[in-house]
Amino acid sequence: MGGDKIIHPSFSSEEESSVDQDFQFPPLPSHKPTLIRDYSRMKIEDGEAGRSFLEDFDNMGSPFSSSLGFEIYNKRRQKVYNEVLQSYELSRVQSMNLNEGKDKILSYVPGAWIENVSDMKLSDYDVPERTSLLLIGPKGSGKSSLVNRISRVFEDGDFTPERAQVSYNPSVGDGTYYLQEYMIPRGSASFCLYDTRGLSNDTSENINMIEYWMNKGVRHGELVFRKSDGSSLRRMMFKIRNLGRQSCKTRTVNFVIFVVDGVSVLKSMEGDDDTAEVQYMQMITKVFKCPCLSFKDDKPVVVITHGDLLSIVDRVHVRLHLGELLGIPPAKQIFDIPETNDPVTELTIINMLCYSLEHADRNLPHKKRVRKVCISAFIYLLSMLGIALSVAYVRSWNTRHDREPELRINWYAIRHIW
Repeated sequence: MGGDKIIHPSFSSEEESSVDQDFQFPPLPSHKPTLIRDYSRMKIEDGEAGRSFLEDFDNMGSPFSSSLGFEIYNKRRQKVYNEVLQSYELSRVQSMNLNEGKDKILSYVPGAWIENVSDMKLSDYDVPERTSLLLIGPKGSGKSSLVNRISRVFEDGDFTPERAQVSYNPSVGDGTYYLQEYMIPRGSASFCLYDTRGLSNDTSENINMIEYWMNKGVRHGELVFRKSDGSSLRRMMFKIRNLGRQSCKTRTVNFVIFVVDGVSVLKSMEGDDDTAEVQYMQMITKVFKCPCLSFKDDKPVVVITHGDLLSIVDRVHVRLHLGELLGIPPAKQIFDIPETNDPVTELTIINMLCYSLEHADRNLPHKKRVRKVCISAFIYLLSMLGIALSVAYVRSWNTRHDREPELRINWYAIRHIW
């Protein structure tokens, strides 16, 4: 499986025309997007959409300083908007390939999708025992629900129990306190999802927590502890030391899936600067752009949850807004996964996993080349060094004793003179 991991449909001219006729694109709102209000505080960085908007800013200041600037911005935004909106219809058309997509995921093994460049071989990469995908997002964003949705795609049967504990009241506690490893599919050994504790309102605390995971690795059952936690949680941390959780293996994070709540994002788009929803988006933006989350400038994939509570138009606006704010292409790197059981949602999950696993393999580090010295050669070098030292010592000893008679004669001459 090479560069075509994500399933793309191929349409005939008749199919393309039918899609255009059956799926009309609603126009963008005529007023200026609320995102522009925050440009001075949160600049768009990287990404296709981000680069195009930054070019407008560099060339003409604000894109809304003239009617021409707003027209250029609006046309580009309309193009991306149409692309995102059409992706929902294309997913419906290509959902017939769902079984093929499942087979591709089930056949995955770590390093299988490495892109061989410069005559590099699989043995030249540091391939993990299993690929680890880290789920990150605010509390209540739906990380645990996403684990259950992904697991359900690969497990047949209507009575399959949920694997991850879901918190149905995000205002009470932080949900997941322990890092939880879930093999996908159940019983497999190829890749796993790590469910994590939700992000807090303290951005620096979030970044410190994520940097620790990215640098030190993650371990199933490890308690995620914050400085702001109360004494009761501190006591819990000491109790788990005797539960044997420390025996679990530490795994390196190979790629990140960033999970956000679509309803909260939509509220933030129309909220005032001081509302909790806008602060929610500011926290997401700062954490997402943390350098430790990027692999060779490859940013995390974004999953939007709770889209089933929104209209299709609102879901498109949310993806477009996040693409502009985070600097990533919304039609390619942002996946809308609602709480619905249908082929379109399952295919979206398949495509999201394909994207994540492909980029995890693409960013595997190279092995450090270590020159192995033959044991016999090493022994030979040691013996030669010993011989050289012995010869030098013998020569030094002979030279010293050859000069002793001269020294005695000189001392005798001095005594004779006196």
